[in-house]
Amino acid sequence: MTPDPPRDDTRTLATVAHTAFFLLLGASVARFLLRHPGEPRTPWVLALSLTLALLYVLGPALGAAPTRRRLLWLGLVVTTWVVLVVLAPSFAWCAVPLFFTALRTLPPRAAVVLVALLTAFVVTAQLQLSKSFDPNLLLAPPAVAALATAVFVHMERQAQAQRALIDDLIRTRRELAATERREGTLAERQRLSMEIHDTLAQNLSSQQMLLQAADRTWDTDPATARAHVRTATGIAAHGLAEARRLVHDLAPSELADGAGLADALRALDAGPDIEVRFHLEGAPAPLPDRVQSALLRIAQGALANVREHSGARTAALTLSFLGDQVVLDIADDGHGFTAPRTDADGRGHGLPAMRARVRQLGGTLTIESTPGEGTVLSAAIPLEPAP
Repeated sequence: MTPDPPRDDTRTLATVAHTAFFLLLGASVARFLLRHPGEPRTPWVLALSLTLALLYVLGPALGAAPTRRRLLWLGLVVTTWVVLVVLAPSFAWCAVPLFFTALRTLPPRAAVVLVALLTAFVVTAQLQLSKSFDPNLLLAPPAVAALATAVFVHMERQAQAQRALIDDLIRTRRELAATERREGTLAERQRLSMEIHDTLAQNLSSQQMLLQAADRTWDTDPATARAHVRTATGIAAHGLAEARRLVHDLAPSELADGAGLADALRALDAGPDIEVRFHLEGAPAPLPDRVQSALLRIAQGALANVREHSGARTAALTLSFLGDQVVLDIADDGHGFTAPRTDADGRGHGLPAMRARVRQLGGTLTIESTPGEGTVLSAAIPLEPAP
């Protein structure tokens, strides 16, 4: 997992500030002992220095949030430092790390006010130590305080901007993942609807027609009726196999065991009353499984439409290999219809499903039909050139 850059920067700055505080505190104690050995105030200065160090060590355990305990702790630290500076002005420069502590703990306006008060106290203490007026002692502490405040505020704004950017990226990634899941679900639903329409629904329609024909001829022509029932039983078995393959997302059963597309198309039929002819043109070329499955499903759907809607007596399937593309034509001599311009103009799911299959493979589907003159449906799918 990638660490959070703003949090790492804040942790580094805190480490530097803590180290600087203890270095300044140790240097101030050493200076006081060297300059003022054996004075009556020495035990108080040492005790307050130790107290300030212990209080400062407790700070990280309270967290950085401005809670009541954190504010009480900051008040104790500042009060101890003020008393220590009154006793020994040389401890004034320990205020610089306290600037950072105040800026981290308090709201921005309150932190600036406290930094200004600490700076004024530092200036007063330094002027007390100086034997004569020194402009540097009057201007240097405010300049250091202003610089430290500006750096901290700039880093906080950058950290907030980075956190906001990271939150946006996480939210965008989650939205993108949700969108991809929805698109995958819709694509799978579309695939299942096409498969069900071209296989299970067509098989059930054929069974219904055969069983109705058997019912009509059961008394007058039992042999024909039994033949219709046997054919319906075979279609039911085929439909069961298709359902199992659909569940496991396998290729059509007609293409199983290495059977070619031409053989699968040659074996199709449109019912007992329609003669189906197959023609192969061009030199057959190996086709991807997706292309073979799509063309077979289109042929099955087209023949189902011929059987149910056209009133045709014959239908012709022509598979043409044209080098850079493969074309499947399904023509019938039925009564024809007015071909819809778009999917929204038509009815049912057959033609939209065919168009979707062809579109997924980068091909085109065209329909030519005139009332009384039959229908020609053509699916053209481009092929990658052979190496």
